[in-house]
Amino acid sequence: MMLKTFVAAAAFAAALAAPALGQAVADPGGVWQDRWGTTFTFQLCGDGTQLCGTLNDIQGDSRTEENLAYVDQQVVQAEQTAPGTWEGQIALNGGNAKAIVELTGPDTIKLTGCQLLCSSIEYQRVS
Repeated sequence: MMLKTFVAAAAFAAALAAPALGQAVADPGGVWQDRWGTTFTFQLCGDGTQLCGTLNDIQGDSRTEENLAYVDQQVVQAEQTAPGTWEGQIALNGGNAKAIVELTGPDTIKLTGCQLLCSSIEYQRVS
């Protein structure tokens, strides 16, 4: 599980894992929410293989004045490293952290962030 600071901040982007063989890679585009209510909008960007993420809202212990400054900002930029997997950076707590975004199902992604320690949290597609 992601540390509360990283989880609530939702400040880590993770890699999108590929679905079962023979199936098309699901689209990571949409709004994604964690169990605390933090939401991101992810979309393919750049040449269509990069992933960009905007922090829509932040809830939980990481809803600090510092992290609220990231709301409505693009905080995730990641390069595709494999089908359904992106690695890059995410803005968090006034700095940057390594981010991985994995598509773990058609409507679930796992965000993993590393800043001293690595932590992960799952998000559900809400739209």
